[in-house]
Amino acid sequence: MPREVIQPEGVLDPRPRFAQVTKIGNQVYVAGQTPMDADGNVVGKGDIEAQTRQVFQNLEKCLKSAGATFDQVVKLNVYSTDLDAHLPHIAKIRQEYFPKEPVASTTVQISRLVHPDWLVEIEVIAVMD
Repeated sequence: MPREVIQPEGVLDPRPRFAQVTKIGNQVYVAGQTPMDADGNVVGKGDIEAQTRQVFQNLEKCLKSAGATFDQVVKLNVYSTDLDAHLPHIAKIRQEYFPKEPVASTTVQISRLVHPDWLVEIEVIAVMD
């Protein structure tokens, strides 16, 4: 089964370092999305809610580019630099995107993300019908 690399519109293009979206068969793998806009600017410096919103907007664009939606997400991985401070805000915005049923999830605190102004990064896996 061939692997398809997809670059979503409106999301920073990281190629050739990595792909934002990889689709193989009915499975969609979305690379960790960060609080970056399409021009490479950090959105919401120091503001976990603004950063999480940007991350979910990027995730939505990535899923859509592969023909998927949040309803088809089966796994979510969240990386935060401060779970005590961030988790309530991340959970609030996450609930907007998963209002019906929760998905399998891993949430971890890390000391730092690639960019020092990033507070959160989220990746997803979706399985299309």
